[in-house]
Amino acid sequence: MNTQNGLITGHSGIALPTTAFSRAIDRLVQGVGEVSSLLWTLLVMTIVLQVLLRYGFGVGSIMLEETQWHLYAVGFMLGLSFTELHERHVRIDVLAAGFNSKARLWIELLGTGGFLLGFSLLVIWFAVPFAVSSWELGEVSAAPDGLPYRWVLKAFMVTAFVLLALTGMSRLTRIWKALFTSP
Repeated sequence: MNTQNGLITGHSGIALPTTAFSRAIDRLVQGVGEVSSLLWTLLVMTIVLQVLLRYGFGVGSIMLEETQWHLYAVGFMLGLSFTELHERHVRIDVLAAGFNSKARLWIELLGTGGFLLGFSLLVIWFAVPFAVSSWELGEVSAAPDGLPYRWVLKAFMVTAFVLLALTGMSRLTRIWKALFTSP
């Protein structure tokens, strides 16, 4: 991302101004992304430990296997908003590259407002009762020696998509400012 004259240009090539809201949300998402990147190191260490125990000492652990997929799931989910913030997700820029900047901004507005926010809110709508139900039931792994507190993993679905929705709203404020305020 390049910053020039108060505009931030991401990989899409669209230069967008910042807003107070976008700067606050972007800092939050950046911080969560940087902290959650430590999960990948923890995941690798867990995999190495499990391989060492299994093949070095003949000891298997369901808890370590479940820890692996929990760490992977949480890392992936928290990475969604970070990826959106840095425009590292799949985009339709191949189609929009020939359009003028105003048309590209309108595509961004409709795509972010309709698809990104729409999908995020839909997931949140279904994930909240899913996580709450898991918490109320005290859900644990069905496997013997599996992990307790399955609701924590399910709560990360809500957290991840709230962060993604906030990132989308942050981008929307920047797109709106680019479209409707004079330079």
